[in-house]
Amino acid sequence: MAAAVSSPLTTHVLNTGDGIPASKMAVTLHRLDSELKIWNMLGVGTTNEDGRCSGLISQEAFTSGMYKLRFETGSYWESRGQTSFFPYVEVVFIITDPGQRFHLPLLMSRFSYSTYRGS
Repeated sequence: MAAAVSSPLTTHVLNTGDGIPASKMAVTLHRLDSELKIWNMLGVGTTNEDGRCSGLISQEAFTSGMYKLRFETGSYWESRGQTSFFPYVEVVFIITDPGQRFHLPLLMSRFSYSTYRGS
C-alpha cells in the first residue's frame, strides 16, 4: 500500500481560552495574483477533532508567492454559544521555497490570537 502524500502546508487551531482544539472550524487558503492584485481561493477545509487541517493544497500547486489562510473564528464561537471580537482571522505569509513543509498554528481566544511558523 502506498504512503499518503502529505500536504506542504498544514494548520492547527487551538482554543486557548478553553484549553481545547478548535474543531469544526472552516479554513480557506488563498494565493495573491501578483498582476491583478486579487486573492484566488485554492482550497477549503474544516478542522478535525484535534483542531488540525491539512490537504488545502497539493505539492504540485504549491508555488512561490503570497498566501493567506482565513479562519472563520466568528462562526466557531457562535457554534459554542459565545461571541467573539474577531469575526475571522486572516494570516498572510510569503513562500519563497515551496519545497519546504510549512505549519501555521493559530492560537486563539474570544479576544486575542497569535500565530507562528511551526515545523
